[in-house]
Amino acid sequence: MRVKIKPYDRAAAVAYARRWALSRNPAFYDFERVGGDCTSFASQCLYAGAGVMNYTPVMGWYYRASSDRTASWSGVEYLYNFLVGNMGAGPFARVVPREAAQPGDIVQLATADGDFFHSPVVIAVGPLTLVAAHSADAIDRPLASYDYDAARFLHIVGVRV
Repeated sequence: MRVKIKPYDRAAAVAYARRWALSRNPAFYDFERVGGDCTSFASQCLYAGAGVMNYTPVMGWYYRASSDRTASWSGVEYLYNFLVGNMGAGPFARVVPREAAQPGDIVQLATADGDFFHSPVVIAVGPLTLVAAHSADAIDRPLASYDYDAARFLHIVGVRV
């Protein structure tokens, strides 16, 4: 059986980000009080654009409930590892320079020691890269306004179904 690749719906991901950036979708647990909700919000946006989860135990990417999800749904490094290494169902990505980022992509921010701590969603590109995020909820926030030392841009290449 051949795996099919479909396009990632960037408009749907951005529309979801705009709809829920300043509030919470009740279908998903709010991780704000237990480490932050930024990567869960990024995953929700990704799911809006992909429409497919990867139900592989431990190494997949899915959310059924706060107690039934993968670490990649809500953990910065785990999401990165899933997206760049995913050969199964769901979205997959590659790291690109800032200039190649598109709306619906994810940018992850790091401290000088390489600790990646935040996963905003790119919602507009141009002279300024604008993002939406949870954990310090934001919409149309210039990426340059964050305090960070390094950034990696995860360009969503497509979705395997």
